[in-house]
Amino acid sequence: MIREWRLFLVALQFLTRFPTPSLPGLPDDWLVRSAKYFPLVGALVGGVSALVFLGAHALWPAGPLPALLALAAGILMTGALHEDGLADTADALGGHSPEQRRAIMKDPRLGTYGALALGLVLAAKAGALTVLAVRFAAWGLVGAHVGGRAAAAWAMSLLPYAAEPATSRLNAPRRTLRSWELALTLALALAPCLIAMGPAGLACAGGAALAASLLAWISAKRIGGHTGDVLGAVEQAYEVAFLLILSALGAAGRLA
Repeated sequence: MIREWRLFLVALQFLTRFPTPSLPGLPDDWLVRSAKYFPLVGALVGGVSALVFLGAHALWPAGPLPALLALAAGILMTGALHEDGLADTADALGGHSPEQRRAIMKDPRLGTYGALALGLVLAAKAGALTVLAVRFAAWGLVGAHVGGRAAAAWAMSLLPYAAEPATSRLNAPRRTLRSWELALTLALALAPCLIAMGPAGLACAGGAALAASLLAWISAKRIGGHTGDVLGAVEQAYEVAFLLILSALGAAGRLA
């Protein structure tokens, strides 16, 4: 149990800005082993974002402010980790070769493609949350964050690492989760969908998984596999697709 708790803390430390105790002397593969808890970190970030949404909605029952504040809370908790990956990946995909695309990813400057992708994704998420009923918007934040982290863990396991190993924060020679670990991330991703939304939640998770898989496939073709930025972009693809599908189902009267 102590080992698993430390693995969770590794995941929390890696994905968020929450203060965590020092964890010295960790083996090289601890970050990989901690990836099975990425969805639990997503549940924490999504849960706090949902509480911010509910509190803001009590003050401003109409308009986009609750959605914007909830998204801002998520960004503050993670230090814009995934959003930065989305922007860098969007910029990189505009390159002419895998080598050039990987070089673009290392450039700290924000390009046109990255700025447009970041703005459009944030606007789409805010718009989707604004048109949803309050309960489903709150649960949607939880489901999107949990599933997005699970999608990143799957992409890390199924795609080869594309960047130079020396530039990675991860020293483990193998970046693949075990079968039972992948199954755990999948179960954690589906749990909030089934609890709060039933079949509609499964539809959101399935559609979002397809969107994340498409981006992962494009990255494999154009970049050569995954990098940390690609994993952030995959997470964001899942989030925005989940919320867009959920809002479409709500507009169609498919949410009870």
